[in-house]
Amino acid sequence: MTHSSPSPSPQPGLYLVATPIGHARDITLRALDVLSAADVIAAEDTRVTLSLLTLHGITPRRLIPYHDHNGAAQRPKVLEALAAGQVVALVSDAGTPLISDPGYRLVQAVVAAGHPVTALPGASSVLTALQLSALPSDCFTFAGFLDTKPTKRRRQLQDLAATPGTILLFESAQRLADSLADMATVLGDRPAAVARELTKKFEEVRRDRLKPLAQHYADAGPPRGEVVVVIGPADQDAAPAIDLDAALHMALQEHSVRDAADRVAAATGLKRREVYARALALTDQAERDGEG
Repeated sequence: MTHSSPSPSPQPGLYLVATPIGHARDITLRALDVLSAADVIAAEDTRVTLSLLTLHGITPRRLIPYHDHNGAAQRPKVLEALAAGQVVALVSDAGTPLISDPGYRLVQAVVAAGHPVTALPGASSVLTALQLSALPSDCFTFAGFLDTKPTKRRRQLQDLAATPGTILLFESAQRLADSLADMATVLGDRPAAVARELTKKFEEVRRDRLKPLAQHYADAGPPRGEVVVVIGPADQDAAPAIDLDAALHMALQEHSVRDAADRVAAATGLKRREVYARALALTDQAERDGEG
């Protein structure tokens, strides 16, 4: 007959604790141990974290907010607690801390101060979406949220175009259709997946190419829930599927003909001489249309 040994009390230090991304039971036993024992829990939204703690029968000793707007003011308080030999847990609203949140600045400060830092792995919407996308997972890049402004968003996509492997992005439901359309224009009509409500009752993973996905959400309207977009790698054996004229039109809005050609050639892999010639032709056509 075997008996499980009691979990040892966590040693003083900062613990980066992953929390569920949807299903409340997707939390590790070790995470519950640390959250139960923590002297301080720093949470992105204390209301969200308190709800999770209550669900698992945990009464926090001290629960403080830590987010984009108050991080600079809160970091000294966390460092003070660590200097006093306390256990501090950092959690985000959902998933793994530091993924698209300001926690890395806290880790930098704690490391610089010489205090221990460790991570308790667990749920991650990025890795869950990658698993469910049915796209290559041996090499991938997570690029967070794209800019909300269309011109800057397209420029970011141009920078990502030459990235090897699969690309993962967060996007808001309201901007999803427009962003997918920009992705199709700049990256080419690659295979992709839109994952939302992961681990929840209405989990959905829609797999198609970027253009049909953009059309679907343009017709259906913004979906509910948090969204992760997974974009497959470019087909190295096929001719570039990018809409060259559309990419040049975007680049020419903010760059000279020479610079626009350089950026688009680098992003698409097309020969610079051909891209430059097409950029000149488009510029000449625009000038003729203006004169007309």
